Amino acid sequence: MRNILKFTHAAVIAAALMGASTAMAKDASEITVALVPKVAVPFFDDCNAGAQEAADALGVNYQWVVPQNTQGSTQVKIIEDLIARQVDGIAISVNEPKSVEGVIQQAVDAGIKVLTFDSDSANSARSLYIGTINEQAGVTMGNSMAEAIGGEGKVAIITGQLGASNLNERIVGVEKALEAHPGIEIVALEGTEDDLARAVSVTEAILRANPDLAGIFGISQVGGPAVAKVLEQREFNEMAGALKVFAFDDLPDTIRGVKEGYITGIMVQRPVTMGRLSVEQLVAQIQGEVSNPENIDTGVTVVNADNLDSYTK
Repeated sequence: MRNILKFTHAAVIAAALMGASTAMAKDASEITVALVPKVAVPFFDDCNAGAQEAADALGVNYQWVVPQNTQGSTQVKIIEDLIARQVDGIAISVNEPKSVEGVIQQAVDAGIKVLTFDSDSANSARSLYIGTINEQAGVTMGNSMAEAIGGEGKVAIITGQLGASNLNERIVGVEKALEAHPGIEIVALEGTEDDLARAVSVTEAILRANPDLAGIFGISQVGGPAVAKVLEQREFNEMAGALKVFAFDDLPDTIRGVKEGYITGIMVQRPVTMGRLSVEQLVAQIQGEVSNPENIDTGVTVVNADNLDSYTK
């Protein structure tokens, strides 16, 4: 009889706990998630579009919070503000991985679900990363360049924010690929803070200093448009076609650069997918549907003049 009473008592407690858990589960309309890009550039407009679409489909509240610059401290302040506003989930594309580790931990300690997209902070308390496996994308880019220039010649790397982990991982991948081609020499590696005007100036300086340059890597999204603008100029127009250019992201100016022969190929990411999955994963975690989230590789497609009209994101 005593055992029966113990079992009944345990069952009552379990049922009560289950009911409490169910009662605490938030309705979709009560959930607020926020996405924080690196800065206001067209690539992140696609991320925003995918995220908004997912938020509308799931019926959750959605905020798109854009930093005014690429300083790590700016993103820290944004996350601190989101913590104070008690949002339920945050997805961030990180400018400076180390700078946000502490504030991400604060958010997690406050019960907020946090993940990264596009650019990671791998040593932080974030739950998972969604986006391109950037080192492998860099390897693909490096191999594409090596093939295009016949395995020899001088090349330059134009990147964005020098502290951005995703861009640095791409550069590591490029360098790894080029190790198999000792005839290729990297003669310059310059940052642009993802500013197009600065990228144009950097490109001009590199080409003036290296008139025999065989190729340019545009590691961030401003690289392709900047090189195309420079090659349109009378001073550099004779280099067009001979100079092999590989860029990231299918912005309108980058696509135009391929059509006009200034850009050899584009590593096309999937920003719409990144945004959509970020919202879906945050909501799944908030509602307790995911216990052990794993990183998601959204992949890249190498786009050139041959498949420019047929690729899909």
